[in-house]
Amino acid sequence: MLLSIRSLTKEFPGTKALDSVDFDLRAGEIHALLGENGAGKSTLIKCLTGAYQRDAGTVTLEGREIAPRSTVEAQDLGIGTVYQEVNLLPNLTVAQNLLFGHEPRRMGLIDSRAMRLRARAMLAEYGLDLNVDRDLATCSVAIQQIIAIARAVSLSGKVLILDEPTASLDAREIEMVFGVVRNLRDRGLGIVFVSHFLDQVFDLTDRLTVLRNGRHIVTEETATLDRVRLIEHMLGRSLQDEVLHSRPPDRGPRPELLRFTGFGRKGRIEPFDLDIGAGEVVGLAGLLGSGRTESAEAIFGLQPAQTGEARDRSGVLDLSSPRKAIAAGFGFAPEDRKTDGIVADLSIRENIILALQARRGWARPIARAEQARIAVDYIRRLDIRTSGPEKRIGELSGGNQQKVVLARWLAMNPRFLILDEPTRGIDVGAHAEILHLIHQLVEQGMSLLVISSELDELMAVSNRIIVLRDRRHIAALAGDEVSGPTIMRAIAGVDAPVEKGAVEKGCVEDAPVEAAPVGTAPVEDAPVKDMPVEDVPVEKGGE
Repeated sequence: MLLSIRSLTKEFPGTKALDSVDFDLRAGEIHALLGENGAGKSTLIKCLTGAYQRDAGTVTLEGREIAPRSTVEAQDLGIGTVYQEVNLLPNLTVAQNLLFGHEPRRMGLIDSRAMRLRARAMLAEYGLDLNVDRDLATCSVAIQQIIAIARAVSLSGKVLILDEPTASLDAREIEMVFGVVRNLRDRGLGIVFVSHFLDQVFDLTDRLTVLRNGRHIVTEETATLDRVRLIEHMLGRSLQDEVLHSRPPDRGPRPELLRFTGFGRKGRIEPFDLDIGAGEVVGLAGLLGSGRTESAEAIFGLQPAQTGEARDRSGVLDLSSPRKAIAAGFGFAPEDRKTDGIVADLSIRENIILALQARRGWARPIARAEQARIAVDYIRRLDIRTSGPEKRIGELSGGNQQKVVLARWLAMNPRFLILDEPTRGIDVGAHAEILHLIHQLVEQGMSLLVISSELDELMAVSNRIIVLRDRRHIAALAGDEVSGPTIMRAIAGVDAPVEKGAVEKGCVEDAPVEAAPVGTAPVEDAPVKDMPVEDVPVEKGGE
């Protein structure tokens, strides 16, 4: 065995990131390391590469126990890593990047001629004939990845860890990188491949290991593992045990509120069609990296769509930025509330009024008394547990922070609200309260797009569910199709009931929409009234 990990344990305050994990890597194999958010993949890699020091367990390389104290020491031992974001220097040449820190020297000075010759020879091993004097920044992302791989192999040469190396590549570039990786396997390297793209895992790897909640779940030969069974290992549930919880009542067809046609952004999400009915909850299901958040960010203008158009009943919408999405009556509660959702050093009051103030414009400040009234109102409505509106939001529990983020958007009285993992990292009580709030908002007429890794949760709140895989919308489920087994089979690519490109059912006024470039109409074509502060209560719902 080339690399053997036994009972690897790593703890952080309040969290056991790795709990006695075992992992083996053979020479001449590509081994996939899989798992959802928080599974322990990144922690295992950091322990292996010296970025973290393990708390317990052993790591042996070629039969010798190792304990690298830094990434440089791990490289010297033979372990190299290439990440999704190429960790090279774009302002230097290809040759300088390949040999940085290991340049050939003559009489104490860098021998530029020898460096160019060595760089050409290194790239020739990967079938590349490049001008090694060109700046790295002028190369495609795929070529940069291959250069990063070539450098890592030259510095280590035993174990190569590829952490999401294809996330920013198109199909042709992926095949180019895969050709290089297969060649390295045939040369005897052991390769750890971390990816959320299951099609790539089954196409490239020899074996796979699944982690979940810091524990080793299974290691199997890729060719013999059923896809649905793999999804069950990753999600921690069995199809036979899947229980359909209470779902929203089916009220029949709804007037169409929003339509997205051919919406997409290269490298992030393939073009998709999506209709949202008035007072409807549409859920997005899929594994981490499937394109759920990327779809939401395109709709909200955080990573604006490069193709397609968005329409409401008034015409084309300009969603080229969050500011314009807010002006169109959209709200977005992001997945990572601590980084993207809250301003930890500001008070609850200040966090709640942020979106409303941004929509009104900073030239029309909301009076301090009105801010306090709004904050106190939503603290009461959402049962935010706090001593008062001036308490720092960073001092609240996760569930209460999430309620403040929701209050921020409800104070703006949006017609359409996107919730990305609204219950992640909160306690059971707060979880139930937020699901109840979602039902209330729908009763009041608001439309929602909900992203969740919890299938039970998604089925409990959604009228329809869109399934994503490998950054494509691949199935639309409604009515009796909305069940745990059906969703999981669609995620796995088995018996998907509606294929990519199908326009979702359930809305009337289903007139055809001609494609047009994003942002071709100003936001004034679909005005949203600038409501006074007095018009913000939850009971008024959407438009």
